[in-house]
Amino acid sequence: MSSPSGYDELLVEFGHALRAAGLPIGTDDILTFTSGVATLNVTDLMDVYWAGRSTMVRRRDHVPIYNMVFQKFFLDIDPASADERKKTMRSSANAGATLEIPNTETGLPGQVSPDEVKLGYLASTSEVYRHKAFGECSDQELRQVRRLISRLKVTPPRRRTHRMEKTRRSASLDMRRMVRDAMRHLGEPRTLAYKQRRYKLRPLVLILDVSGSMADYSRNLLQFAYCARRANAKVDVFCFGTRLTRITKNLDRREPDDAMRLAGESVLDWDGGTRIGDSLRQFTREARRSRLGRGAIVVVCSDGLDRGDPAALAESMETLARIAHRVIWVNPHKGDAVDYVPASMGMIVADPFIDEVHSGHNLASLERLAARLSKVG
Repeated sequence: MSSPSGYDELLVEFGHALRAAGLPIGTDDILTFTSGVATLNVTDLMDVYWAGRSTMVRRRDHVPIYNMVFQKFFLDIDPASADERKKTMRSSANAGATLEIPNTETGLPGQVSPDEVKLGYLASTSEVYRHKAFGECSDQELRQVRRLISRLKVTPPRRRTHRMEKTRRSASLDMRRMVRDAMRHLGEPRTLAYKQRRYKLRPLVLILDVSGSMADYSRNLLQFAYCARRANAKVDVFCFGTRLTRITKNLDRREPDDAMRLAGESVLDWDGGTRIGDSLRQFTREARRSRLGRGAIVVVCSDGLDRGDPAALAESMETLARIAHRVIWVNPHKGDAVDYVPASMGMIVADPFIDEVHSGHNLASLERLAARLSKVG
């Protein structure tokens, strides 16, 4: 990804700040730094940090100085008078919460502990959070997990259409285009033309259970839905407890915290009861009117603890299975079990109409779900 206009000057200015702080940085180092960021995402401070750390820091005792300058240059800024580019970088990466630069004032250069850099949570720490169930995390750990969830890359699913498009190389010759080209040159064929199937984004619908029994997981699943919405405009998100609420527009915010707050305000039955059948019936009725969910990947996130009529759930799931391309159920109670057997009444009723079951009980399971969604189109 090339750097947006105006960011190159900001990166060069950061290099000059490092030089002023005493680091031996030459012009070629700064050019290498900007070239490296150009292949990454310049608005992601994690990418900027490690690009600069890799290209402009040669000695271990220079790391604390680099951290101090990075903290002062990109993070310790006044929101009211700060450079718009810096504010964009902070907001897009949620940097104020995701980045943890250690305080180097307590130590001198050369007195660097093995864990002196805690940027974006090192691999060992991330690995612990990745496999720890959400329900077992403390409040501080949950905040850190949600910051990691905000960095998930949810690739939109795609489907192959019947339409064709031209390409440089393929197994199929575009005979029509070749004949037209030959007719323009007195019937003499000039070059070979190829064609291939065109791909388009497949709609993705996320239906999240926010009832009381899902309290340990609903906020994290909503964060996952926010990442999916940011990556794909063809994502619709619903929440349900005793009734269905569409929150797609509430998630169209730059700041994740703003999106979560607006979503919470619009869902009036948060942490209440659960009526899965009635909520899905409301969704299928809306789908009939507006073609919402037709040919889509529908992901239902619920533990299956339903207080409604099982017959209503069975009817709604049957209709949903006919409308959707795939029905994926995310049940945190599945955990890491390979041979999962539904235990709750809601899951037993819905199971015949479900194509895949995922757990979604920790960060690792959400990463696997994100990877799977890109392949079911």
